[in-house]
Amino acid sequence: MRITRLQTALFVASLGLAYLAGSWARPSPDPEWIKARYGAWGGPGVDARPGPMDSLLVKDYAPKSSIVARETFIAKAHSPVIDAHAHVNAKTPAEVRAWVRTMDEVGIETSIILTGATGAQFDQLVELYLKPYPTRFQLFCGIDTKNFAEAGYSQRAVAELVRCYRKGARGVGELTDKGYGLSGDTSLPRTRRLHPDDPRLDAFWNKCAELKLPVNVHIADHPSCWKPLDVYQERTPDYQHFNLYEKDVPSYEELIDVRDRILAKHPGTRFIACHLGNQGNDLAALSKELDNHPNLYLDISARDYEVGRTPRAAAKFLAAYRTRVLFGSDMGREKSMYQAWWRLFESADEFMPGRMWWRYYGLELPPAALASLYRENARGLMNRDPL
Repeated sequence: MRITRLQTALFVASLGLAYLAGSWARPSPDPEWIKARYGAWGGPGVDARPGPMDSLLVKDYAPKSSIVARETFIAKAHSPVIDAHAHVNAKTPAEVRAWVRTMDEVGIETSIILTGATGAQFDQLVELYLKPYPTRFQLFCGIDTKNFAEAGYSQRAVAELVRCYRKGARGVGELTDKGYGLSGDTSLPRTRRLHPDDPRLDAFWNKCAELKLPVNVHIADHPSCWKPLDVYQERTPDYQHFNLYEKDVPSYEELIDVRDRILAKHPGTRFIACHLGNQGNDLAALSKELDNHPNLYLDISARDYEVGRTPRAAAKFLAAYRTRVLFGSDMGREKSMYQAWWRLFESADEFMPGRMWWRYYGLELPPAALASLYRENARGLMNRDPL
């Protein structure tokens, strides 16, 4: 029988995966691997031997815990909630109506839709969301990055911002720069990308301050994105498509510096760094950023896995900066998703399943902290000028 190249490649790949999977049962002789996996314990504590589990793939590993622990179900949030980080999760009037019903059931007062849209696309969303539900949704617009290298770009970007404001935009975002600039054009060389600290955007940020429009920015990404996709990669393969290791982008630290420069240069503009500013893994460093920049706010969206694994530190952080962190979901509109957030914030449950390989622990936030996180901080930032 003739063996094709594809069959050969698949066989070699399977050998590699089996070798990686076998590491669950047989500690690697590499001291760094042993330390990363077992810490001070130095090993599994038993005489590991080969067996059927050697053929399991790490990506498929989903152990069922024998822990018997309390499971608290919280159907509705403790107090009214403003979701400061939602997207266009409903695309028809019927879907919008269904979303509003879900919001009623779980305790969401208002959802802020970070459309990232301008022009006709933004106008269509005004018709879909704001016209039928002016108090249940608030829309953020985007930034027009078309032809940003051509003369007059700054004026055009500001003009479109003002137009969107007059149509109903009450904030800007989510504006994303993971290294390729705000246009997201991966074909542009580094020297031609439009990063948030570009002087051509000064007039835009100033107009946001003038119109009292908060700006939601996604600058950099989770720091694991700049690490190799190997046995030391922190996040599971579900997130590997976000990886930026050895890509033609600035480093994580350089992008955080970009954010800090616009915060310092535009103190009158209120910036909301989503996903805990992509620094939720280092709350001490994040605290310094908040101390240094009074115009910096955070949303906690999609970083359940950060606060859930460090519940004591996270609870202290949210208490210390109780006026600076907003609730945001960023994970669709399913009822169970919202209720998982409530369990994380309100309960003292332990060893809860989450979106990562590690387990979460409830923060058991006090009522005052919940009120600030859920609603009051967002209300303080929201522009409620009549349409």
